[in-house]
Amino acid sequence: MPQISLSEFERLPLRVHQFLAGIPLHDAWVVDLPSPRPGITLHEFLQMTNDQPFRPSPIARGLLNLRFLVGRVFGWDRPRASTQTGPTFASRLTRADRARSLTPAGVREGHFLIIYEFENEKLMELANRTVHAAALSALVEQETCYRFYFAVYVRNVSRLTPFYMAAIAPFRRLIVYPSLLRSVREKWDGTMMNPK
Repeated sequence: MPQISLSEFERLPLRVHQFLAGIPLHDAWVVDLPSPRPGITLHEFLQMTNDQPFRPSPIARGLLNLRFLVGRVFGWDRPRASTQTGPTFASRLTRADRARSLTPAGVREGHFLIIYEFENEKLMELANRTVHAAALSALVEQETCYRFYFAVYVRNVSRLTPFYMAAIAPFRRLIVYPSLLRSVREKWDGTMMNPK
């Protein structure tokens, strides 16, 4: 489940590049998925997985649970006063984006809020006292396979943000993201390659 260069990711024809212009792209990952047939969309895949394409490994879940425990203890996950009613990436949505989105902005999905969900591109956000982050999932059909992309954008919300991102980088890159992408592959194999 390789991490790809940011420049390779930015060459893809995705709405997110213009939509989050000016927001730093921190990570971009990809997993190749076998092609059972042409024309599969991200939306179709997400429906087949009940909008749960990610299932972290026990180690990754443990790290995420530890992070949320520490966040509760230090109050990191409480909304910032300025984000309770204000800054959200959804404020960048155009009328065309809203019309095209299959899910309205602001619908909660776990710890995240959906910004938009197009046929082959889904963007969600998380805002707290450590980061204002956006997570993108995208599916691109290739000649012989599909490529599932996962990217993370982070806007600084305080002086803590760069230190926080640096501290969690090894865990994100070595454990969490590879685990998430392995689970995408497993879900794809179980739903798209072996439909019931």
